[in-house]
Amino acid sequence: MKNRSLFVTVFLSIVLIVQTFAQLSGEKSKTLDPRNIDSSVKPGDNFFEYASGNWLKNNPIPDEYSRWGSFEILTEENYKILKQILEDASASNAPLGSVQQKIGDFYFAGMDTTSIEAAGIKAISKYLDEIESISSKENLTQIISRMHVNGQNPLFNFFASADAKNSSMVISQLFQGGLGLPDRDYYLKDDDRSKEIRQRYTSHISKMFELAGSNEASANNAADVILKIETRLATSSMDRVAMRDPNLTYNKMSFADVKNLASGFDWDAYFHFTGVNDPGDINIGQPDFFKEVGIMINEVSLEDWKVYLKWNLLRNTANLLSSDFVNERFDFTGKFLNGQKAMQPRWKRILQSTNFALGEALGKLFVEKTFPPEAKQKALQIVNNLLEAMGERINNLEWMSDETKKQAMIKLDAFNVKIGYPDVWKDYSDLKVTRNSFVENMIEANRFQFKKDIEKIGKPVDKNEWLMNPQTVNAYYEPTKNEIVFPAAILQPPFFDPEADDAINYGAMGGVIGHEVTHGFDDEGKQYDAEGNIRNWWTEEDEAKFNERAQVMINQYNSFMPIDTNRINGKLTQGENIADLGGLNVAFTALQKTNQFKENKLIDGFTPTQRFFLSWANVWKNNIRDQALLLRLKTDPHSPGKYRVLGPLSNIPEFWEAFNIQPGEPMRNEGDKLVKIW
Repeated sequence: MKNRSLFVTVFLSIVLIVQTFAQLSGEKSKTLDPRNIDSSVKPGDNFFEYASGNWLKNNPIPDEYSRWGSFEILTEENYKILKQILEDASASNAPLGSVQQKIGDFYFAGMDTTSIEAAGIKAISKYLDEIESISSKENLTQIISRMHVNGQNPLFNFFASADAKNSSMVISQLFQGGLGLPDRDYYLKDDDRSKEIRQRYTSHISKMFELAGSNEASANNAADVILKIETRLATSSMDRVAMRDPNLTYNKMSFADVKNLASGFDWDAYFHFTGVNDPGDINIGQPDFFKEVGIMINEVSLEDWKVYLKWNLLRNTANLLSSDFVNERFDFTGKFLNGQKAMQPRWKRILQSTNFALGEALGKLFVEKTFPPEAKQKALQIVNNLLEAMGERINNLEWMSDETKKQAMIKLDAFNVKIGYPDVWKDYSDLKVTRNSFVENMIEANRFQFKKDIEKIGKPVDKNEWLMNPQTVNAYYEPTKNEIVFPAAILQPPFFDPEADDAINYGAMGGVIGHEVTHGFDDEGKQYDAEGNIRNWWTEEDEAKFNERAQVMINQYNSFMPIDTNRINGKLTQGENIADLGGLNVAFTALQKTNQFKENKLIDGFTPTQRFFLSWANVWKNNIRDQALLLRLKTDPHSPGKYRVLGPLSNIPEFWEAFNIQPGEPMRNEGDKLVKIW
């Protein structure tokens, strides 16, 4: 999602089951199979189980996944295409410096297990030696800087992105980080799961240090040191709910003020060694965190900092090393945290690494094979229809004043739309890739990206830049650019299928588009204006009405308990929940203008309205392991797939009417429990 790459609102990756069946009309459908429906469940009791119950029963989670559903199936289909591209490039003997050579050699080096196993820890020994050689605070800053350039990012994150109050310009950004666990709360909470995670984490650290050559006592001591340092960082970190408020994470200050805030850290040396001659004004995402970093630099011993930095190097390169490191990393992150039973085959893991390092180079080849120009035009037509529908809904809002409506329409009219792939592709000419070392290729890719990033500081925002690759099954709204972006990979069934009827496409792709459009007006997006600047364009009364309605949604999702006593965090997920409900309402408004809706003919025994809502449910069908669900409830701003069906549909009267949902049934919220925003 994210950057404001850290703030990019991301609509989760979604995918397809391709199943052909005869429709009553005699047409064919690839996107909605009535056999998935469990008719033993009443739609008004649980529409998720009704729409997908049979599919859920018949599709257990493969061992290599923590979740299995529409997301993963389309990902698998795309992997087949990408694998062939990589294998062809690897065998092509392409000219040195060409895109084919770079992606082919990167993939080859990652698949060269003989060399990787032979190298073992030696693959990063020179970086470990650099850390061990630290003898002063100046050396410490130099190595921290170098690790940031190399992509390991100890202590905090440094990047370049738009000034959220002057969105046409790029400025330096400093953001909290440095934690090895997925969330600050795992260090601070005393519930059973958090304590278990800390215990397993320290054991994992010890094992990794032993693999790197430490004896047991030294490895155990290292784990204690690392947990102590990271706990201090976690204590000073802003929680995920607070970070949803862009005003809280916008704290632009001069370089001199940054040095005063975190005076213990040598910022002059840091920017010198990272190659930033003039950082200019800097946005500090979390001032309290950086104040603590400055204090810790002086209070933590150099020996302990060495241990912490070695851990950051190990945990960030483990998957690039020999199988003993890969297996240990998987045992903790894959098996323990996410519940996976088996590791993905190596080719998939190296494909993902290649995607990270050379995303647009690989994406250009992907687009040539999968996304013809006419598909882009058809998708753009649906987007334009949805934007028009959103405008109608804004103008018809009974709770919003004309003054705020006018500002909302100015913002909507200014939306930029990107579909499929960039107009200007990223240039990888300066990235050097060989077949010699997988680790060095990845570190070189990190250096390349870091250099490209910091070169933007003090320059105008590049409106052509994409924050996702075309082969990513995802979409996003970027508030500082006020733009919605739909990569080619998501413009496939079940989202977008030229052969499907309008109800299917509007229930899926339309819902996705409406979701991203609504992000411009959710609890976070509404704080940005048409130019992408943080600015309050609401009247005080209208903002209070929005917050009151959003609180009803927060309460609704707080009541959902997906596993044991663990609830959805309504505040953390409110932006995505608002976008789901708003997106469906906007998409249904657009569907009502189509001929299919007006003719109201049955297909497979269902009306267009029924097929619209079934299509949305089809997108979100999935089975998920308990461990992964627990992790997502803590860290994911999206609600679990099941509740992306149950939540929004229970607030839509057209859904109640379509499936004869009666008052008092769980899928029908009324009175003060009904959420009505966009």
